[in-house]
Formats: sequence, C-alpha cells, structure tokens
Amino acid sequence: MTTKNALNTLLDYGIHPSVQRIAIMDYLLKHHTHPTVDEVYVALHKEIPTLSKTTVYNTLRLFSEHGAAQMLTIDERKVCFDGDVTPHAHFMCKKCGRVFDLHLEDSFLQTIRPNVSEGFEVDEAHLYFKGTCKACAELKDC
Repeated sequence: MTTKNALNTLLDYGIHPSVQRIAIMDYLLKHHTHPTVDEVYVALHKEIPTLSKTTVYNTLRLFSEHGAAQMLTIDERKVCFDGDVTPHAHFMCKKCGRVFDLHLEDSFLQTIRPNVSEGFEVDEAHLYFKGTCKACAELKDC
C-alpha cells in the first residue's frame, strides 16, 4: 500500500484528506494488527510531532462513521480499528489479546444474512470469536 492508496480510500469514502488523516489511513492499510488509538498515536507521533491522541481518536471515529474503517469492540476494555472493511469476522485470543481476521465463505454469509423481505435493513454486522490462538495453545502444551 502507498500513501496514494490512503488518499484514494479517503476520497472514495467522502472524507476530506489532511496530512494527519492520510497518515492514519495509510497506517491502517499497512498494519493489519487491529491497532488501538494509542498504538496508532505512538507509531505516527515521531513522523508528525503535532499529532495528538485526540486527533487520532477523532480521525479513527470519523473513518468508522464513514465506513472507511471498522471500530472493533471485541474487548470492552479496549477499542481497536481495522482498515479492512470487507465482510469478515474477528477472533480475539483471551491469552495474548491479539485480534485476527477470519475470512468467511460466501455461503456462510448468506445463511446468516437477515431476510430482507421481512423488512430488515442491515447497515453493519460484527461477528466475533474468542478463544486461544495457535501460538498460545502451543505454549500451553510445553
């Protein structure tokens, strides 16, 4: 991904680009780690010394409101963000706290999609799983 992709993503979602917004979107597109506000701030503050945590928070919230990013609340103690807005689920390891993408088969998505003929209009959906990741499970076996 390049900064140009970040700029195009912002424009595609009707978000007015600024230096801070482009940098934050670029970070989300390059880092698939589901970062928190603090993680994005720490990563970008060296490049943009005038960046504040409030700006990062407000920008990520703006991205989420416009559909350019997902706000994940798998763990009620921390909110993280995902630049991948394609339909997918998330898995959170209860031991290490990492969040992983789980890509779902189209057939699965079709079976859980509400029946539109009954009047449901879905704007967003979240599917979360919690458990133990492979790396943590292997540590337990030692």
